[in-house]
Parts: sequence; C-alpha cells; structure tokens
Amino acid sequence: MVKTYKDLREFLVTLEEEGQLVRVKDEVMPEPDLGAAGRAAANSKSAPAILFEKVKGYKYSVVTNVHGSWENHALMMGMPKNTPVKDQFYELNRRWDKFPVAPKKLPREEALCKENEINENINLFEVLPLYRINEQDGGFFISKASVITADPADPEDMNSQNVGTYRIQVKDKNVIGIQALPFHDIGIQLRKAEETNTPLPVAIALGNNPLVTFMASTPVMYNQNEYEFVGALQDGVPCEITKADLYPHLYVPAHAEVVLEGYIKPRVRTVEGPFGEFPGSYSGCRLQGEIVIEKVTHRTNPIFENLYLGLPWTEIDYLMALNTSVPLYKQLKASFPEIEAVNAMYTHGMGTIISTKSRLGGFGKAVAFRLLSTPHGMPYSKIIIVVDEFVDPFNLEQVMWALTTRVRPADHVSVIENCPGMPLDPSSVPAGMHSKLIIDATTPVPPEPNPRDVELLKPSAATPKWEEFIKKFQAGLK
Repeated sequence: MVKTYKDLREFLVTLEEEGQLVRVKDEVMPEPDLGAAGRAAANSKSAPAILFEKVKGYKYSVVTNVHGSWENHALMMGMPKNTPVKDQFYELNRRWDKFPVAPKKLPREEALCKENEINENINLFEVLPLYRINEQDGGFFISKASVITADPADPEDMNSQNVGTYRIQVKDKNVIGIQALPFHDIGIQLRKAEETNTPLPVAIALGNNPLVTFMASTPVMYNQNEYEFVGALQDGVPCEITKADLYPHLYVPAHAEVVLEGYIKPRVRTVEGPFGEFPGSYSGCRLQGEIVIEKVTHRTNPIFENLYLGLPWTEIDYLMALNTSVPLYKQLKASFPEIEAVNAMYTHGMGTIISTKSRLGGFGKAVAFRLLSTPHGMPYSKIIIVVDEFVDPFNLEQVMWALTTRVRPADHVSVIENCPGMPLDPSSVPAGMHSKLIIDATTPVPPEPNPRDVELLKPSAATPKWEEFIKKFQAGLK
C-alpha cells in the first residue's frame, strides 16, 4: 500500500521523520530571511523543507521548499527518499495509467479548510505572512497556490474544471493580480467569460496535499480533471475535496490551509510584476487580470506555504520536472510507440530530451515536431534533443556522449523560426515569440545514409553481479 497524505501537515510530519524538514523556532524577519532561506535550502545537500514557526509582524507560520529535492519528491510519492530520478519517472508513469480515480466529495463539516471563515473586512495580511521572495519583486507574491476555475460554457462539468498554479500578486487587502496567459487553461476560461463581460468565479487553495500542488503545476489536457489524477498518483486512493462556499460548482481541496474565494474582473487589466521567475531572472511588468476576494476560510493556525524561485535548481524546478516529463511522454508515445522516455525537467520543458527507437530515416526530427505540436511543447519547448533508445535521457553524461558522437551539425541540427514561445523566457523577442532548435542525436537508419556504421561497446554479462556486490558493500558502510 502506497503511503498517502490527506493534507500538507501529514506530509510535513513525514519530512521531519525522514530528516527532510528544518524547524526554525526563533522569530525571523519576513525579509530577507524567508526568501534567503529558500535560496539556502536549494543550495543545501538533500535540500530540506524549512518551517518558520514565528515571523515578525504576523500571527502564523510559513513553510518553504516542501517539494524542493528529489528526496522530498520521492517521499511525496510514498517511495523511499533515495529513489533514483529515473525510477520515480517510471513509477509516476505507472500510476498515471490509473487515471481517472474519482475524488471523494466531503460535506462542509468534514472539511478542515472550513474551520474558520472571514466574510467581511477581509485583510489578507492578517491571514498570510506575506513577503517578497526576491528583493526586486514588485510586491508580495503567492507562488504556490492551486487556483480553481470552471469553463463558463459548462461550469458544472468537472472534466473541464481547472486546478492550476499561476503567480499571484497581492495588491490590496482583498485584491490580487493573476498572470493568466492565453495558452493556460485559465486563460481560455477567462477569454470565454470576457466575451460576455462576465466575472469568472475563482477559488484559491493554499497549503495543500503535496500531490494536489503537484498536479496543479502539471500540464494535462484541458478536459482532464486534476483531482482525478491525484487519486491515480495516490495509487487509487481518492483525493478529498469539498464545495467552495460562494461558488458551489467549484471544488477545493478539503484540507487546504487557506481558501480564498472571489472572481476575476472581466476586461480589467492592471500592472503586475516584476517578479523573479523560474528561468532565473526577473520578468518585466505586464497588464494582467485582477481578482476581488470576497471570502476567506482557513484552518486554525494556518501554515502559509510558498516557494522560492531563482537560478535553477530551486523548488519550482523539482515541482515541475517529472510532472512535465510524464504528460509529454504519454502524448508522444500515443503517436509514436517507439518513444522510450522523455526528460522535460529543464526550465519547465524549455529544454527537452527524448529517447526513441528510430523507425525510419529522419524519425528523430518527426518526434521533435510532434513535441512542438503538444499544448505544452508548443509554447515552452525551445531546445529539443532526440537520442537513441539505449541512451538514458536522465543521464546527462550519456546525452552528451550522444551529442558528441552522433551529431553531424550540417545534417542533424535544425532551427525553426517564428514559433510560439514562453513570454517569461528572457531570450524570446518579442516576448512570446521564439525560434526552435532541434538536435537529432539518433543513429541514422535507412533511407538516411550512415557513412560510418560502428559497433557499440557492450558491458560484460557479469557486470550486474558486481553492481549488486558494490551496492551491498556501500549499504554496509552506512
């Protein structure tokens, strides 16, 4: 039975038991301490989560770096903390096939997120210990929320209900800005609402079951429900959800620390940013949507969970690594069964490595073109490397071997100009437009000529025996 967590607090207990949580009991300053500690955690061996029990000027605690290491990532999956990344990929892929697992809908009285409620005089600064994550941020940002919206054309349809992660800037006591880009699911729903000049209801859940947060940052298809994926990744254990109070067609994680309810103003855009983003640089200021918060519910003594973003790798890179890789793998393999694995861990898939068998000459390029036609690969993927099936795409030493021994630059490197790009990529000019680089590092197969066919070296049949011997010896030293 896979270990699962009903909420953030249960996961923090496991992290502490496994030596993956640092508890800070002394009072700290919100700035620079919280952001600085997030960077320090990312720089540290095994990158533990950090829980701050006392933050000057605020009533409640803060936790950061909850997903910020492969050890934490494995524990989130209920696996041993030292599970290799490739093994985590294949286990995630196995559980993915259990989708859909219907969520369990709890009545209000059983949902811990409803323990306390605020219906008037809402002041987010009294509930959330807000701070700038990086010193030149344009304000206080909430970087790890699960934002729930529905399709205005059919708000009761759970399949198109979206649970996504979008950056949020606090602008006033009950007003926040949100970055909803056109290719995001929430961007599609906002466009539909604005066609009739109608507010878009929204619920924002903070401090969730770690797999809810994981799925909120996962690029699944528009008509796939994230809560049903959470149940699949929990190996069949349903995710617990409950109705939002003001908008009962929206369902929120039942045991979230804090839930904000409100609406996105139609056809209103105000300045948002700058913000230190996942490419490791500050975004500029842009006109983005604005949300009015009408109600807040929260657990008693809520824990504010936020993440640090900076020069990779930081928590966001772990959070978006395998949950970007597996959906792209599924989409590619549906078209090309020869696909072996996809590594889209680098800058949210802006760099993607695909390992595949080659069916015919030029197959590597065909695989790259398919990636660029997926909903996520179209705007995000910029540098695509395709390698043979015997090359582990998660082993950069092997990938570099393929690049240095399989690529003839004049024949195997292609640049495609004037393509959709990620606006937050500082090298996109203008923002949101880019060229794409494809490097085909596969071994040529007919009818593509291979002027220098070679035989690969193979390890001895006795190698696995000695690998096991060394593994046992090292385990005995611990």
